Amino acid sequence: MMNNLIIGPIIIPVIIGLVLVVFKNNLGLHRYLSLFATVLIGLLAVLLLKQISTGGIQVLYLGGWEAPFGITLAADTFAVLLVLTTAIVTFCCLWYAFSSIGAEREQHYFYPLCLFLIAGVNGSFLTGDIFNLFVCFEVMLVASYVLISLGGTRMQLIESIKYVLINMISSFLFLVAVAYLYAITGTLNLAHLSIRVAQSGQDGLLTVVSLLFLIVFSLKAALFLFYWLPGSYSAPPTAIAAIFAALLTKVGVYAMVRLFSLVFYHDPGTTHLFIGALAAASMVLGALGAVAYDDIKKIITYNVVISIGFVLAGFASFSLVGIRGMVYYLLHDMIVKALLFLSAGTVIHLTGTAKIRKVSGLIRLHPQLGWMFFIAALSVSGIPPLSGFIGKVFVTAGVFHSAYYWLGGIGLFTSLMVLYSVMKIFMNVFWGHTNLTAETEKGTTQGLLPPIVALTALTIALGLGAEGIHSFVDLAVDGLLNPNLYIDAVLAQNVK
Repeated sequence: MMNNLIIGPIIIPVIIGLVLVVFKNNLGLHRYLSLFATVLIGLLAVLLLKQISTGGIQVLYLGGWEAPFGITLAADTFAVLLVLTTAIVTFCCLWYAFSSIGAEREQHYFYPLCLFLIAGVNGSFLTGDIFNLFVCFEVMLVASYVLISLGGTRMQLIESIKYVLINMISSFLFLVAVAYLYAITGTLNLAHLSIRVAQSGQDGLLTVVSLLFLIVFSLKAALFLFYWLPGSYSAPPTAIAAIFAALLTKVGVYAMVRLFSLVFYHDPGTTHLFIGALAAASMVLGALGAVAYDDIKKIITYNVVISIGFVLAGFASFSLVGIRGMVYYLLHDMIVKALLFLSAGTVIHLTGTAKIRKVSGLIRLHPQLGWMFFIAALSVSGIPPLSGFIGKVFVTAGVFHSAYYWLGGIGLFTSLMVLYSVMKIFMNVFWGHTNLTAETEKGTTQGLLPPIVALTALTIALGLGAEGIHSFVDLAVDGLLNPNLYIDAVLAQNVK
């Protein structure tokens, strides 16, 4: 069904971002217009979810050129749930930035850059063809290149070089994979690609191309090939790092899930087993990094790697319950990673150090922050009744159902290591005798706690009120396991 609202989450941040570039010196306008943009995107996402639940997948043919000849935008439940979560997380991170990012970074286009990044993220979720997926990736990445180096500290510049080089390589491989796929199938539209691959059969050459895409998205999602992530996500200010951790790797995950559930789903014995193996390696290596360090930033960035592996373990199972767990856990992870990064960043802001053994007893001075970090730690570990529990239960059941017992065992073991790593922060930093006073603190929590409170409330609500989104999650799962729903909506029976 044609729906012009689909382009809203992409075009709104672009338009408002351009307006903010023109009014460079009006920081108040920058702050409140950027928040307004995220609220508007969230409202559009809610409206689209209601329309999808009653009328099916929504489609927009840009310029009136129907698929597969023109640019197509397609909004199914899975994509729109991610757009909604992106709006919520970005709202909280921008709110946190008001009191933490600093006037210098604000004056150098911090808010417009965030909006351009969100436009690329939403475009990646909503695009209906693989070339524009590449384009939206690049829009997102160009904005992230500037954000990771914004402020120009030595550590930022060192890590930004690594980050840019890795992403340039992965983008080149992405373009090569797209070229090979077009040469084989003669189309770039995702729905049409699904038909062409099904007609020709996923032979050896197409499987090789699919594995090239898997390498590309593994680099972008930090699945196994994550060596660039711990440093890159530790270098920028807290608000930027939280946006990166919550959103950027999830775009790579989304692209992998979309391509391997819609186009390359005919040989799961090869592709999905490979995804499962990469997921297992990511969980193990990420867990080893998380428990090895005594640096808050390094611990929580390695937890990003673990969560990516766990999400894709659910997808590798390619079962109803496993995919359901993947969707639940992906939504949870976007929220809780932002919460964890903002909470940890506030600790560093107060104490002036990221070393957990140099701080203790902080909960005596900041009990609200301490208990919210505790909730975040439990949630990221999958402790009931918080949001991570439901996703972990379904993912574990899914991998066992698909007879990937080794993958389920690794997932459970690394969940214990996640709990150990985050509780290590809590016990060292917040518990014990305090070695700080209000006079010796390096900063203040003024203006920083409200967005953390909002995210904490959300992870509790998502756990206790999971039934409230159950119908939408099931619609998303149905769309991923039944590619014909997507194909029929996009092609509208025009192409056979």
